[in-house]
Amino acid sequence: MSEQDPASREPAGELIVVTGMTGAGRSTAAKELEDLGYFVVDNLPPALLPDVVRLVDQSKGTEQAIAVVVDVRSGAFFESLRSSLANHSTGRRTTLLFLEADDDVLVRRQEAARRPHPLQEGGRLLDGLTRERQVLLALRGNADVLIDSSELNVHQLTDKIAEHFGTPEAMTLKITVVSFGFKYGIPVDADFVADMRFLPNPYWDPELRRFNGKDAAVSEFVLGLADAERFLEAYTPVVSVVAAGYLREGKRFLTVAVGCTGGKHRSVAMAEELATRLQEQGYDAQAQHRDLGRE
Repeated sequence: MSEQDPASREPAGELIVVTGMTGAGRSTAAKELEDLGYFVVDNLPPALLPDVVRLVDQSKGTEQAIAVVVDVRSGAFFESLRSSLANHSTGRRTTLLFLEADDDVLVRRQEAARRPHPLQEGGRLLDGLTRERQVLLALRGNADVLIDSSELNVHQLTDKIAEHFGTPEAMTLKITVVSFGFKYGIPVDADFVADMRFLPNPYWDPELRRFNGKDAAVSEFVLGLADAERFLEAYTPVVSVVAAGYLREGKRFLTVAVGCTGGKHRSVAMAEELATRLQEQGYDAQAQHRDLGRE
């Protein structure tokens, strides 16, 4: 299969059916497709495929891309999947993604997961894999995209999925710079935490107390501090290095938490400025203010 340039993809309204061998990476593919913006349904009985498409069309619109994961647990339902794909009953452009790997690789992965094969039936693990290959033989032959994950680690497999099904927008790292107040707790989803309490607090200036870090008076006060500028000059490149590494490792979301005492003055102004500097470097960065308004 040739790899498609993400820049040429138009996933709107697309339906991807993900199937393949147990242990070949269906769950990894599903997670990556979800990160790429697809509405993902795992372990779907194929007979329900048209119903899922109809419900998504009604609730999210026909432009919402969908991915469904179907495996051998669906048993006899596979015949209805073949029928649905052959008859184009969903009304959507459909791509069949098939994941496979060598038997010895699948055995190692299943043994590491300590799970029996769904078709093992009390026999050896290899017996279950043999039965599964027979059940999936026809679907494999009709696959639009075939990926052999035998030599791929998790990151390499997600890269493969992104190469086939990603778009430039979906594959861009999204950076959220969130301001917060330490007295309300550190954001639990933060990848990095920066403490702005080393800067003078505008709260103690009667002329600035009633404003917040988004107001020009407070912003100019905070950003005019020499230590604030030194921090931004040093910290912005650090975030850039991490962001590049996140993309390389297949991660597409980075949260930087910037805190001060109450989350109203220093952290807000610095979060806004850090997000702006990251935007200037080409990142999809935005500032959010968790505790603004509490005081």
